Amino acid sequence: MRILIVEDEDGLRTGLTFNFEQEGFEVLTATDGAAALEIFRTADPPIDLVILDLMLPGMSGYEVCTAIREENHVIPILVLSARTLSEDKMRAFDCGTDQYITKPFALPELINRVKNLMERHRTLLQARRAPPPESSSPTICQFDGVTVNLLTFQVMVRGKTYDLTRLEMQLLKYFLENPDRVLSRHEILENVWEDSADVTTRTIDNFVSRLRKLLEPDPARPKMILSVRGTGYRFVPPEPPANTEPKSKSTSDS
Repeated sequence: MRILIVEDEDGLRTGLTFNFEQEGFEVLTATDGAAALEIFRTADPPIDLVILDLMLPGMSGYEVCTAIREENHVIPILVLSARTLSEDKMRAFDCGTDQYITKPFALPELINRVKNLMERHRTLLQARRAPPPESSSPTICQFDGVTVNLLTFQVMVRGKTYDLTRLEMQLLKYFLENPDRVLSRHEILENVWEDSADVTTRTIDNFVSRLRKLLEPDPARPKMILSVRGTGYRFVPPEPPANTEPKSKSTSDS
């Protein structure tokens, strides 16, 4: 499995390369955003995961993450940054990162998170390539002019198709699996973000806001993803349209 490490600090980049190679990974490195994108686009075989610093010369890590997501919305991206403000973390998640670890960090935790992300990515790719068995859960969900493809991470809303990131799809899937239930922010954090210490409830609210903009006809007055004050959210599946066809007139009517 190939990892791209984007880090301009020589000592850290060298140390990460050594440790991940010891774990059996093939490691490619870049010291700036432009070089990272060139490697990502031309690597053969392709990159399987990106470890990305945010403070890079020239092109920021946010820009690199956004550019990668425009080309590939499922590859795992892990941000490794000295920026600790919640605003920085939210911006990184908005750009499409899957995990966020702050420096200084514990190496075993970083390696464990990378392995978990790679395993989930491998499982996702296998599920996409193989047709699901008849007994499996449906991979296509439809409601109120919306079609959700759980395998391709695509959502078609009133004729227009959007690509979701892995986390956006995981959140939407969790709502779909728990209709009409009040889901606390803590429960969502635990089941979608796996209780990551680097994710705040504001991050969850941000993701919900993006889903509303995609799914709701009027995001300012949501009817599907409802806020539950002081707790979290509740997903209300739209009612199927009623049969409005007029009844045929009885032959006995005169």
